[in-house]
Amino acid sequence: MLFNKIKIALQYAMPKHAISRLVGKFAAAQAGWLTTKAITLFIKKYKINMAEAKLKNASDFKTFNDFFTRELEDGARTINDDNSTLCYPVDGEISQQDDIVDGQLIQAKGFNYSLTTLLGGDEETAAPFQGGKFSCIYLAPKDYHRIHMPMSGTLREMIYIPGDLFSVNPLTANNVPNLFARNERVVTIFDTVNGPMAIVLVGATIVASIETVWAGTITPPAGKDIFKWQYPATGVDAIHLNKGDEMGRFKLGSTVVATFAPNMIEFNAQAGPETVTRLGEHFGDLVT
Repeated sequence: MLFNKIKIALQYAMPKHAISRLVGKFAAAQAGWLTTKAITLFIKKYKINMAEAKLKNASDFKTFNDFFTRELEDGARTINDDNSTLCYPVDGEISQQDDIVDGQLIQAKGFNYSLTTLLGGDEETAAPFQGGKFSCIYLAPKDYHRIHMPMSGTLREMIYIPGDLFSVNPLTANNVPNLFARNERVVTIFDTVNGPMAIVLVGATIVASIETVWAGTITPPAGKDIFKWQYPATGVDAIHLNKGDEMGRFKLGSTVVATFAPNMIEFNAQAGPETVTRLGEHFGDLVT
C-alpha cells in the first residue's frame, strides 16, 4: 500500500511532459542496434506475441514506434460483420462501462468524471451523449495499439485537448481523480445511421503522440488552447470509415473512451470491468 502511494506521489511530482517528449524522440529515432535491443527487451518483458504480427523480428523495425504500432498479419483478427452489432475497437481490458448518469462517467470506485469536460468543455458537444452509454478500455504495453471503428461512421469533428500525462494504468485510475478528463486527449465525433458516436483517444505518460488516419500525428502548438476541426458530411472531402477500419493509433500505450447516444446501443451482457477485449469481437448490439 505504501509503495503504491509513493508511485502515485511520483506521478504528480515528475515532469511528465518532458519525460514523454524525451522518450518520444528515442522512439522515433532510427538508432540501429540500440533500437533493436530496446524492442527485444520490450518483447521479452511484456511477453508480446510476435507470431500474430506482420513483421516477426525485432530487427525488422527501423524505430521503436514502428514496432509499437506494428501491423497484424492478415487473419490475426476477425471483424464481426453482423450489421446489427458493434465490434471492439481495440485489444485491451475494459476499465469501466455503464450508463452516463447526470453527465458523469465512472472512472473507478469513488471516482466519477464529467462527460462535458472529457469532450472538451462544450455543453453543446456533450449534449447528444447525455443519458447514453460509455465504455473505457485500457491498452496495456503488450497490446496491439491501433484503434479501429466499432461501427461505420462519418467523421464530423475532431478536438485536441491539452492536459496532463498521468499514467492510465489501473493503479492510477483508482487513485487520480478525473484522470481521463484531465489528461491530453483527442476527441473524434462520428455520425452513424444509428446516432452520434465519440471515440476519445487519451494520452498518458510516455505516449509520444496520437495519430489518426485522416490527419496523421496530432501535434498542435504547445499551450492550453483547445483546437477543433470540422469535416463535411458529404462530398469528396467527407471522411467515412467502415466498421473495422483503422481510425488511429497510439505511439506508446493508453486508453480509449467511447460514448454513444441514448437508446442507441446495448453492451454485450457478458462483458464488464476487467473483461479482456479483442479487436473485432462482439462489443454490443444496436437498438432498433
